[in-house]
Amino acid sequence: MIDTRFNPPNGGLVPHMRITLVSEGDGWLEAKMEIGPVHLRSGANALHAASVVALADSVCGFAAGNALPIGARGYTTVELKSNFVGTASDGTLIARSSAAHLGRSTQVWDSIVTHEQTGRKIAFFRCTQMILY
Repeated sequence: MIDTRFNPPNGGLVPHMRITLVSEGDGWLEAKMEIGPVHLRSGANALHAASVVALADSVCGFAAGNALPIGARGYTTVELKSNFVGTASDGTLIARSSAAHLGRSTQVWDSIVTHEQTGRKIAFFRCTQMILY
């Protein structure tokens, strides 16, 4: 069965960025993104920050969707922060989100983005999700 979060019928950013689910559980979610030319800065052989943010925010968002309080109908990112500590030009990025706070009106999620082949950390990401009712 196809996971429509990662492959929505009308497309979207997640399939365009080649982000796919690895695994998920209670309070966490992990996804990967194979690095290609679309993920690199123009004229440079390094990741574009926005591609790393797209991966990290998507992973946190899908995890937030799994942890909605009873009666909630959705969520939206209201704040995000990224610290970039490395880069890559090929291979695969793995992002793993974990819940830092699961409230009724907000959730806070952390994600660590790692280069799968080297194990090097690429970014630390935190976002706040507003819960929609």
